[in-house]
Amino acid sequence: MELLWVISATILLHCLIHLARTALDRRRRQQCYLLDYELYKPSDDRKLSTQLCKAIISRNLRLSLPDLRFLLKVVVNSGISEETYAPRSVILGREECPTLADARDELDDALFSALDALFRRTAIRPCDVDLLVVNVSMFSPAPSLTARIVNRYKLREDVRTFNLAGMGCSASPIAVDLVNNAFRATPQATLAVVVTSESIAPNWYCGTDKSKMLGNCLFRCGGCAFVLTNDPELRRRAKMRLRCLVRTHIGASDEAYQCAIQTEDEDGRVGFHLGKTLPKAAVRAFAENLQRLAPRVLPPVDLANYALRHWLTRWLAKGGDPAAARGISLKSGVEHFCLHTGGAAVIEAVGRALGLTKYDVEPARMALHRWGNTSASSVWYVLGYMEAKRRLRRGDRVLMLSFGAGFKCNSCMWEVLRHLNDGGAWADCIHRYPPQTLVNPFLKQFGWVNEA
Repeated sequence: MELLWVISATILLHCLIHLARTALDRRRRQQCYLLDYELYKPSDDRKLSTQLCKAIISRNLRLSLPDLRFLLKVVVNSGISEETYAPRSVILGREECPTLADARDELDDALFSALDALFRRTAIRPCDVDLLVVNVSMFSPAPSLTARIVNRYKLREDVRTFNLAGMGCSASPIAVDLVNNAFRATPQATLAVVVTSESIAPNWYCGTDKSKMLGNCLFRCGGCAFVLTNDPELRRRAKMRLRCLVRTHIGASDEAYQCAIQTEDEDGRVGFHLGKTLPKAAVRAFAENLQRLAPRVLPPVDLANYALRHWLTRWLAKGGDPAAARGISLKSGVEHFCLHTGGAAVIEAVGRALGLTKYDVEPARMALHRWGNTSASSVWYVLGYMEAKRRLRRGDRVLMLSFGAGFKCNSCMWEVLRHLNDGGAWADCIHRYPPQTLVNPFLKQFGWVNEA
């Protein structure tokens, strides 16, 4: 009888240990680690100089003199240098009649170049990939871009693929959220590859609607590929760990939904409309996102101080202006800020709202200057600048913040797991940043438009 009791107790103990180990292992595999990332750098023959920009603008014979002044003024005030890149179809003068081949060639160069470099850097084989996510908002062919990558790299038959279209500039946190949720639902170790870029060639606007011409002045070619995993065995190789992620979508508002939208102009030419109500929608989405993000980021004391100020502001305003959340300061909970490079005005406005210093917004400003607005990959160029400058040290927290059509504001916070110092795509120019004086070549040649 005693022997039977001992055997039963032993079996029960082993079962409890097994369950405990399983639960612990499952919890460990619900983490999301960033192993590495690779920024896409187009060839130098695709750089947009001041003269080339002028030539491209001048090719549109529909533009009147006031239209030309408007475009040149936007370029002058954009904060973008002559180092940014355009599709070959635009440089070669085919912006009015791009072909399907132009769109595919542009994305093949971006996606495949980034993936080739990523596989070399990480020594991960394509057959090791369990999950693939592709972000390209403005081009969604059939077969999908994920299928094109599967075919190119001969990925496994059981690879899970997700093709995200129409998500706009804030698609990177959406992809990370998708992968993180997949990790939580998967008991085994998983490797996920995310590729993000944007299609410029078939979306170049050749009409005269000023709200649609803005995109031509800001959006440039770029892209990024990165590897995420939940495998605890790979933690030592990882660069960062995901701490939290917050997604905000205010598309239920008609005003917010229509402020950034692809439409046709009066002549039937398709373009991306950036409306005058966009800043208002951005403020609202930003405020809503920060109110949910702050409790996950701020220390308890700072959170209590903010809550007191917030409710006092609501009481004094007699209605609760959501913009009150702009008073949140995240500096006590975050060391570095990857702000979306939507434009110089966007960067400065977000910086003021968060109480950031010139040092804090420098990476975003320099990324905009060097690469332009590369849509969903913008935040990764900002992160690359920080790493190239050796700002990221073990234990630091990095906040990625991006806006996108819909209207959306998405944010995620990463914890740096080791000192990072890879120059990556910035290696050949990081020594020039930040310059003592940020020379604007467009202002030098076309500054007269501001006086007209």
